[in-house]
Formats: sequence, structure tokens, C-alpha cells
Amino acid sequence: MSIDFSSVIERLIERVRKTSESDPEGFPHYSDDYGRWIYTKDGDWTGGFWVGMLWLSYLETGQTKFYDWAKKWMRRLQNRIESETIFRCFLFYYGAAIGDILFDDKEARDIAISGARGLAKQYNPRAGFIPLGRAAEEANSVGLDQTNIDGCMAIALLSYAAEKSEDYSLKEIGVKHALSHIKLCVREDGGVIQSATFDPNTGKLINRYTHKGYDHNTVWARAQAWAMLGYSLAVKWSPEIGDFLQTALRVSDFWVKNLPDSGIAFWDFNDPLIPNTLKDSSATAIASASLLKLSEMIKDEVIRQRYYNQAVESISALSKLVTPITVGDYRPAGMLTQGCYNRRIALATNNELIWGNYFLLESLLTLKYKLPKLI
Repeated sequence: MSIDFSSVIERLIERVRKTSESDPEGFPHYSDDYGRWIYTKDGDWTGGFWVGMLWLSYLETGQTKFYDWAKKWMRRLQNRIESETIFRCFLFYYGAAIGDILFDDKEARDIAISGARGLAKQYNPRAGFIPLGRAAEEANSVGLDQTNIDGCMAIALLSYAAEKSEDYSLKEIGVKHALSHIKLCVREDGGVIQSATFDPNTGKLINRYTHKGYDHNTVWARAQAWAMLGYSLAVKWSPEIGDFLQTALRVSDFWVKNLPDSGIAFWDFNDPLIPNTLKDSSATAIASASLLKLSEMIKDEVIRQRYYNQAVESISALSKLVTPITVGDYRPAGMLTQGCYNRRIALATNNELIWGNYFLLESLLTLKYKLPKLI
């Protein structure tokens, strides 16, 4: 059955519109079975993806209300500029930088640069990367001696800010941060171990572990997807560094080789209950967006086509999970279902997740507008 991608885009944006019109004080985080959002007051680590959906909704519709909403929620992120968390890379790249990249918005540019400069202050030159920070969310152990692959894409925010501000020390930090995480988190086979503990005085690795996966040594699907995103963006912003391309290919090859025939990843690639276990549409959406980006930047036509085809196959499978506009359905239209937030603590294990919605919408608009060349 062919998928009408335009209809899926419309439903995702309708979800954004209705959520915005309800004028919540917080940021949509994940929803319950009935499509009722659970909100975070300050955006937690996911607020940037909500603002990103507003920017993309304006791109697709041209309706100024989406632009106005994007600006309103973006401004609410400003109090996070100095929060000590690596996840400012998510907040200010998707929440502000893409508003400048897509629409040349000066306020978005200024906020994104401020967020990048705040993040750069967290850099540990002895270790050679940015730790999670004491205010980081979503970690088993947070602080100045912990890091994880989720924040690898700090290179995107820092490189963008360096280009816009002409402060190239920001990009230098981003490059060192991304290079360090190859050694810390990427296995020889391309599988990713999510997190690491290190000596903050020397950067020496103490141990590494996957704190959200089935086991400390398993490959949690979202960690793999974050690595794919981080290194695809590293190739975009620093194409001259060969290690980034090689790593992007390794982690992407692992994903493509180990993805089930359905095109949607299980929550952990090593869960012994496969195929009778949970899937994660959000990890699959991140990975699909990443494969589309990488396919635009590699010269090998065979690899390029393999990544592109896999991305389209997965986007088609994800699109079937988006709730339709149906009279009498208890759920609102435009929910991307079957997202697995945190299986370890049984939190939202089969739910709509805001970052899943964002990356599916980005992927669909990428197919329509060739967005990898921009974001």
C-alpha cells in the first residue's frame, strides 16, 4: 500500500496547531494513550523539538501563526542558556538555530549563539569534551564525570554558532567533543554504547555502559540513532575531517544491517525477547532523518542509494503509525505512536514522543524540500 506523505504531513501539523491553540504554559514532552500531553515547564531536554516542529510547520504552511508560536516558545527557552547540561545542543539547535537557517531570523540567531556560548563554557579541556553537566536530564548518573552519545551533536550547534559569530573556537570545541566520543562510545562493529564515566582531570575512561538499554553492554536503539545524527551532522559541518564520515558510515551500516524487516527498530537491538518486545518509532524517526542527511553527502552511489531507500522504507512504515483523522477516534490526529521513552523505568513505553514527531516531520519535509542541504 502506497503512503500519501502529504496527508501525513497535514496530520502532524494539525497536531501542532491544536496543541498550540490550547496555549499550554509548558512544552509538550510525551502523551498518554488518549493524546493528552504531559508537559515540561522549562523544556527539559526536549523543548527544542517542539519549537522545531513550529518552525517546520511555518515552512510547510506559510501561516504566520506558526512563526509567531515558534518565536513565543523559543523565547521561553532563553532561561536555559546558562543551565549546566549538554542537552542545550538540542534546545538551541532545533529551538533557535533552524529558525535562523530557514528564515534568517535575527532573534533566533542571537538566542542560538548565546546557547552555544553557554554550552561551550561547560567544555573540559583536560578531557577533550563536554560532560553531561550537573543539570543534565535523562542520565543514570549526571555531573562533570559523565558523558553520553546523545549529546554528540553539540558539534552542530557549536559549528553553526562559530560560522554566524566568527568565533571559531566554538567549532574547535565541537570537533574535539565529537572526536572524543568516537573512542568513548562507538564499538568496532559500529554498535554504540550510550554512556561513559571518566576522570575529569585526565579524561581517562573509567567505564562505559548503556543506562537506558536492556543491559549495560547492549545497543539501545535511540543511542544508535543519536550517534547517526551526531556524526551525519559532523560530516555536514566538518566535511574535511575523515573520521566523521567513517564513523557516520559505521554507525549507519550497523543500523541498516540490524533493522528488522518492518523498517522500525526494536527498542534495544539485543533484547533477547525480540521479536516479542517493544519497538521505538522515535529512534527510527531520528535514524531515518540521519540516513537522508548522510545520503546527500556521500559520493558512493551504491551506499547513497542504500541509505536513501532504507530511510524511505522506514518513513513509510512510521507514517502508517500516525493517527488518522477519524470521526469517533478517541485519539487526536497526527500522533506518531509506538515510541519507547524509557523501558528501564517503564516510562511511556508505547507512546507519542515529541522528538519522534519532530524527526518524522523533518524527514517528510526533507523528501519534499531537500532539507538536509539546510539543516
